[in-house]
Amino acid sequence: MDASLIKTVNKLQDAFSTVGVQNPVDLPQIVVIGSQSSGKSSVLENIVGRDFLPRGTGIVTRRPLVLQLINRPSQNVKTDAKADAKADAKDGETEIPNTRESININDEPDEWGEFLHIPGVKFSDFNKIREEIVKETESKTGKNAGISPSPINLRVFSPYVLTLTLVDLPGLTKVPVGDQPKDIEKQIKDMILKYITKPNAIILAVTAANTDLANSDGLKLAREVDPEGSRTIGVLTKIDLMDQGTDVVDILAGRIIPLRLGYVPVVNRGQKDIENRKAINVALENERQFFENHPSYKSKAQYCGTPFLARKLNMILMHHIRNTLPEIKSKIQVVLQKYQAELQSLGDPLDDGNNHANIVLNIITEFCTEFRTIVDGSSNELSTFELSGGARISYVFHEVFSHGVKSIDPFDQVKDVDIRTILYNSSGSSPALFVPTTAFEVIVKQQIKRLEEPSLKCVSLVYDELVRILTTLLTKQLFKRFPGLKEKFYSVVVVFFKKSLVPTNKLVQDLVSMESCYINTGHPDFLNGHKAMSIVNEKINPPPPPQNQQKNNSSEQKPARASITNLISNSASIDNNEGNNTGFFGSFFSAKKTKKPGAMEAPPQVLKATGNLSEREYAETEVIKLLIQSYFNIVKRTVIDMVPKAIMLSLVSHAKEELQRELLQELYKAEVLDELLKESEYTQQRRKECKKMIEALQKADEIVSAV
Repeated sequence: MDASLIKTVNKLQDAFSTVGVQNPVDLPQIVVIGSQSSGKSSVLENIVGRDFLPRGTGIVTRRPLVLQLINRPSQNVKTDAKADAKADAKDGETEIPNTRESININDEPDEWGEFLHIPGVKFSDFNKIREEIVKETESKTGKNAGISPSPINLRVFSPYVLTLTLVDLPGLTKVPVGDQPKDIEKQIKDMILKYITKPNAIILAVTAANTDLANSDGLKLAREVDPEGSRTIGVLTKIDLMDQGTDVVDILAGRIIPLRLGYVPVVNRGQKDIENRKAINVALENERQFFENHPSYKSKAQYCGTPFLARKLNMILMHHIRNTLPEIKSKIQVVLQKYQAELQSLGDPLDDGNNHANIVLNIITEFCTEFRTIVDGSSNELSTFELSGGARISYVFHEVFSHGVKSIDPFDQVKDVDIRTILYNSSGSSPALFVPTTAFEVIVKQQIKRLEEPSLKCVSLVYDELVRILTTLLTKQLFKRFPGLKEKFYSVVVVFFKKSLVPTNKLVQDLVSMESCYINTGHPDFLNGHKAMSIVNEKINPPPPPQNQQKNNSSEQKPARASITNLISNSASIDNNEGNNTGFFGSFFSAKKTKKPGAMEAPPQVLKATGNLSEREYAETEVIKLLIQSYFNIVKRTVIDMVPKAIMLSLVSHAKEELQRELLQELYKAEVLDELLKESEYTQQRRKECKKMIEALQKADEIVSAV
């Protein structure tokens, strides 16, 4: 039963590999890692009992090798009593005959290998297996020293192996050699991390015992993903090459770098043994004798060597599978439902029929309905993360546009000197007796015109939000399926929005023009002239201080300025004394001295107001500014209220009501339906991938349900 668990996981791996999809379920497996010189290949060959891995210098393993060892009863051999011992279960451990000395009674091979990429072909010659591994590796990586993450799946059937699944990965290297890629170290490290990061991976870290354990590349990488050492087992190779008098007893006892699964020391064939074709069964016998006769290890020889390592790995893997099988079942169900839902969203391939018109009609209707719900905020898929749809349009109106209009100051462009010039220009040749209405209207109309720019900007921002809603709707799976339809939808809707911009901009411009066309000084909120004069008069002539304070400060008081009423009502007096020109025009020439009495000069070509304001000019300017500010605030409130209404009427509501008619007119045509409903290559490919994945997951579900 325990061995069948490993076979179950093997079947799961095959189920995904056969259909050519990446396994979405984290299956329990033993991942073999270590540096190039650590002896990984020798460990694996000792476990299998056969020479079958490529040999050479540099990176030999350049693709992951998923090695499935499957124990099968010997059917074609007659063995002696020792070799005929049947497998029995003892605390999860299985005893397997370790001798290949037997007599074939027919031509069927007793041991063979099969590759998943060439199903049905049995390799009884393990040299051919090595050649196929090299050939399949070069098919992906070429003959250079590059690597590929695409795995090679190899099954080995034998009565002399324990049922195990091992993944052999490229050896860690430090420096690129020959034509190796410059980032070869990073490539290999990333590949290894991809495998060992998975929580269900058992890490087999191979380290040469004649090197410092603290510098072990395999152990260092394992500790990055398994810092507690709970799923890492250490293998110490080259025990026989250690200096005389040294051993690994402290390491085995967990006193150096502790691992919960412990360490197993092994003795592999040396390079000379391999070159001399020393048989693995002979090497295994030498290994057994080494540990049984070594003073440091003979007391615990039964816990050393390759056979013990194989039994331990078998036991660990079976226990691990037993613990994780419920989780695997659940994961398969979840992923299966996910892919079935995606396949349903991709839809069935369209037949050449007459239902294309109905499909387009339904898409248009559904699109327009969803567009309206998003604008109105009545969608069932309201976001809790960010503002969207109509809420963003509301933000444009009440935050962006309102703040922009309120921030416009009429006096950031109109200075006091400009007001003084307009005042005199509006009086013509006769000096004004009162503040002239014309000057006020000229300045106010100029400022009202400034409201047109933010109002048109508001239209543009709302247009952008409508296009944003359109883009969001076009990201749905339906439009990924039909790129032609998506492109046509986008162009038709955007053109429709742009056509709606023209009357909307015109309406907004007219609103601003209406305000500047008629200055309603009778508006109930407008500050009238008398009130403005009173405010300025109080500013110029503040009320006298209390009596006691007046007595204390009488010696310091200055003569009060003339009242605003007198200043505005009285004509400017002209003092005949030279240098005492206090009038407006006098200020132009106050700094100039005539050459001689009676001599006059013509006014300059460009005549500007210069000099300080007189008291009268100051008062008139302050009154004008108060009136401008009062009326401009009224207009700003009106524009803030009316422009959003105009945009809603002419752009947003118009789009909600007329968009469906526009789409039907442009898309619901017999001559374009076939082109619109042409599926994308991505959809066709993704549908195939989903079907393959569903097929693999359903098969996997059947496999685990049978356990």
